[in-house]
Parts: sequence; C-alpha cells; structure tokens
Amino acid sequence: MAFRRPHDPQADDGTDALVDGDRALRRGTAQAALRHRDFRLVWSGTFMSNVGTWMQNVLLGQFAYGLTKDPGYVGLLYFAQLGPLLFLGQIGGVIADMVNRRRYLITMQVLQLVLSFGLAGLAAIDHPSTTAIFACVLAIGIVNALGAPAMGAILPTLVPREDLPGAVSLQSVQMNLSRVIGPAIGAPLYAFFGAAPVFAINAGTYLFAVAGLALARFDARNPNPVEGRPIEKLLSGFHIARRDPLIRRVLITMLVFSFFSLMFVGLMPEIAAANLGIKEKSQTYGYLYAAFGLGAALGAISVGTYLAGHSKPVIMRRALFAFAFLLTAFALVRDVTLAFPTVAMLGFAYFMVITCLSQVLQAHLENAVRGRIMALWIMSFGGTVPLGVLVGGYLVKGHLWGLPIGPISITAVLIGGAVVALVLVWYCDLISVGAPPLDAP
Repeated sequence: MAFRRPHDPQADDGTDALVDGDRALRRGTAQAALRHRDFRLVWSGTFMSNVGTWMQNVLLGQFAYGLTKDPGYVGLLYFAQLGPLLFLGQIGGVIADMVNRRRYLITMQVLQLVLSFGLAGLAAIDHPSTTAIFACVLAIGIVNALGAPAMGAILPTLVPREDLPGAVSLQSVQMNLSRVIGPAIGAPLYAFFGAAPVFAINAGTYLFAVAGLALARFDARNPNPVEGRPIEKLLSGFHIARRDPLIRRVLITMLVFSFFSLMFVGLMPEIAAANLGIKEKSQTYGYLYAAFGLGAALGAISVGTYLAGHSKPVIMRRALFAFAFLLTAFALVRDVTLAFPTVAMLGFAYFMVITCLSQVLQAHLENAVRGRIMALWIMSFGGTVPLGVLVGGYLVKGHLWGLPIGPISITAVLIGGAVVALVLVWYCDLISVGAPPLDAP
C-alpha cells in the first residue's frame, strides 16, 4: 500500500482552522479541530468502528449468558475483552514509539476485522465451543490492547497543537456516543437475527477505520525511536512518568479514580436492581444506561466548546468535587424518576474529569514518548476499571478472593468511591506540578 508524504497540519490547515466561512472559530475548540481534514478522516472512521465494537461488546454478554447460563463465563469474557489493556498496554506503547504508526494501526485494525469475522462464524454454529469463543474474544482483546496506544499517539499529528484540546474532547465524545449508539443499533438486530450477524457487522466497521488511516496525511514516524534492551524499552514509560511530576500526578489520579470511584460503571445492573427495582434486561435499564452515556458525551463536548480556553486543571478539580456529590446522590436515590437526571449529571461530571486530565496530559507530552505514556494512561483508565469492578462485586457478595468479609451494600461501596474522589480533589492540583493555569490561546 502506498502512503502519501507526511503532512504538517499546522502548515496546511492552520488558517482554515481559524475561519469557517465568515465565522471566526476559537482555537482549541471541537469545531476548530473538525476543520482539519485528516482529523475528520481518522475521527469519523474510528467512530464508525467503535460503534460496531460497542454493538459487539454489550451484546456479547447476553450471547454468552444465553449460551451457558453461567455468570462466571460472562465475567470471563468481560475480562478477555478489557483485561489485556492492563497487562499489554505498555508493550503496545513501546511498539507505537518504534514503528511506522500508520502501518501498525492498519495492521491491528485488519487483524481485529478478521478475528471478529471468526467470532461471527463461531456464533453461527448451533452449539459453538465456549473455549473457542473465549480464545477468539481474548485474541481480539490482545490486538486492541496492543494497538490502542498508537491510536492515542497519532492524535496530535492530525491537528495543530493549539487545537489539540478540541480534538481530545471529541475523542471523549466519540467514546461515549459509540457506547450509546452501538447497543441501540445492535439490540434490535440481535433480537431479530441473532448474534452472528451483529458480530459480522462489527467486523465490517473496521474498514471505516482502515480507510480513515490510509487516506489521512500525517507523520507516522517517531523521530526518536526507543533504544536499549527489551526490558529497558518495556520499563522506559514508567521511568519517564516517574521523573515528570505532572505526568506522574495525572496518571496516579487516573489510576486511583478508576479503581475506587468508577466501580459503578460495571456494577450498574446491581445498582439498578438493588436500589431502584429495575431489571437488568428491561427497557428501563437500557434507558438508564443511555442517560449516563449521553451525560458523559455532553460533559466531554462541553470541555471542547463552551469551556474551551478555560483552565482545565481548575475545571477538573471542580468537576471531581461535583462527581463526588453526584455519586453520593446516585447511591442514595431510590426513586426511578430522580435516578435518570442524577445519573446523567454523574456522567457529565465523570467525563469532564476524564477529558480535562487527558487534555492536560496530551498537551504536555512530546511526540517521541507519546506512545509509551498513552499506554500508561490506557492501563490506568481502561485496564484498571475492570479490576475495581471485580473487587466491588466481591465486596457486595460478601467475600474477597475466598475470604469471608461480610456483605457490603452497593450503596456503601459507591459512597466509598465518592470519598476517594473528594480526597483526589485535594491531591490533583496539577498547576502546582507544572500544568499551565490557562490554555494557550
């Protein structure tokens, strides 16, 4: 496959990013980021692909439970999907800082396409092997974990540095809208046609990501590739984070927040059943989760539009305080009508925190180390949440890895996460460790 020469988004698109027809655009906003052709190509392609991914991710649990009636197997598949992010993300980050990122990402997308078609083929069999399904899902999770840091690393090469905040907020919007749109499309397809066609459609959506990556013009090379022995390369990201106080504080904040305060994301069915009397398979539960996802998407887009140009460290601490208050309210609410606006506002505050942290981190990083540090970000976010959910589930059931501890109510678990979030409001003073108090104009 022939690729075009590296593209300098600032040189070619800088003027266009400031003017949209007769209307001036503020630098750093989501609108300004969307003015860049190459960002639009990659963002829209990966958006379509992620919609398909969430069609598969959400319905895979239903398919697995219908196949086995075993909640343990469902949990095993959930870990196979997301667990590799925790254990293999740093390897993917090292690779992302050593190879041509475009070719590497296209290879990863094609591999996921092939494996997803394989999963569709397994699902089409009358009595598929549960072992084969687990192996296929694990392989998809591994490839995703190895490719995710490179996807995060190319983001700054698609827009000028001053429009990076808007691009980061749009990535967060994409993450949440795909979680809402994917299941909304996949659920009726699953009801009418079964799992195999849904998994096949997901496989086809990877072509959108491949097309966006192939058509966009960006510098896919790292000017300072990673050197040293294999173990030194693997640990280099940790060394960089340890030496840089801002990177270290962002990652520790994200790690603690993900593990202790985000248990509610995976325990939402238990919260709905125990506190609100909502059945997991009911339409009301689907609306509740959609309200959360929509709130999260609005929180992310607000950072890149209305709040563009405001201090992200300050917004992040205020949003974290609001998150602690709203998580407590969601833990205590027992009325379904009140639960909907509460969970929507909780999602709004949640992703304001995530988006602001991501913007501060991305703006601080040099391109030569971006893959390895984004791998640590992915590990602290996507890889840690499943562990927190696992521990939270054991606490609610009354035992932790075989040790009886007495059941803890889901309400107490959520309030504990809110207390940790309040402590983080004090800890995550990013301005004191080098974050600029205001975004660059």
